[in-house]
Amino acid sequence: MEVFDFDDVMLVPRMCTLESRSQADVSAKLGKRTFRLPLMAANMPAVLDENIAIELAKRDYFYVMHRFNIDIVAFARKMRELDLFVSISIGVQESSYKVIDDLAACNLIPEYVTIDLAHGHTDAMRVVIEYIRKLFGEETFIIAGNVATPEAVRDLENWGADATKVGLGPGYVCSTSIRTGFGTRNWQLAAIRECARVARKVVIADGGCRSSGDIVKAIHMGADWIMSGYFYTGFVQTPGETQVKDGVKVKSYYGNASAVNKQNTHRVEGISVFVPCEGSLFDKMREIEEALQSAVSFSGGKHIADVRNCEHVIVRRYHNIPPSS
Repeated sequence: MEVFDFDDVMLVPRMCTLESRSQADVSAKLGKRTFRLPLMAANMPAVLDENIAIELAKRDYFYVMHRFNIDIVAFARKMRELDLFVSISIGVQESSYKVIDDLAACNLIPEYVTIDLAHGHTDAMRVVIEYIRKLFGEETFIIAGNVATPEAVRDLENWGADATKVGLGPGYVCSTSIRTGFGTRNWQLAAIRECARVARKVVIADGGCRSSGDIVKAIHMGADWIMSGYFYTGFVQTPGETQVKDGVKVKSYYGNASAVNKQNTHRVEGISVFVPCEGSLFDKMREIEEALQSAVSFSGGKHIADVRNCEHVIVRRYHNIPPSS
């Protein structure tokens, strides 16, 4: 397998067929709905709360509500009352099964359920997917992860997942790869390509993207969607109190497996950092939308998926540089 990451790859432009970049279609379908961007807000308390979920949904952006210290049934009911789509996340603990039972009992069938495990290639994943299908049927679009191998993608799809999340440890505030030695850190883009080659359903690249160009590269390599916390942190709407550090306004950004979120130091695989607090999240979404439209124009296509038709070159600027003779 050829190993590379985002900074190792550049795409080769083709003749533009659009009169204006604004004509490029960068929308993306997920389940029965179509959204403005193939970018989804990660299920992290540091970047998403009920208010942001509502605002994203109103503007046709996809989100995944986190599962920490929240009444998911009440959240689902409120989204339904607002005539907005319901997208939640669960784990595989007994409490998650209770959430599924309670939603079914209240006839609050969510349109999207994300099963969120650090290592999603496990029999516990199979069992919970089957349980969701039993109670919710085909009405619910199931996202399962995280995984890193083609074998895992095939298994999750065969177990009933509609989409798989690819990525172990490449996130900005994730330390799994550092603490365990396992993961897709420094080869996330290659992992996306290997997994997408065998996928029959939706592939979601989770973690590792630091720029709009990285989003384009992930789609080029076969991802249908990108999940990110990084793109959603450090804005006026971001959860948490704005602080001032060395004269700069900042907010805290932390991983789900960090001590901050877990409120203990047991099996910590995430970190906490301060990020600058700058402007509006939705200005950032518009900026990404315009960047993706520009990328489509460079690809010679009309839709964001057309960036897959380009060639790419390996430049290896930072990783995998062979030793000098």
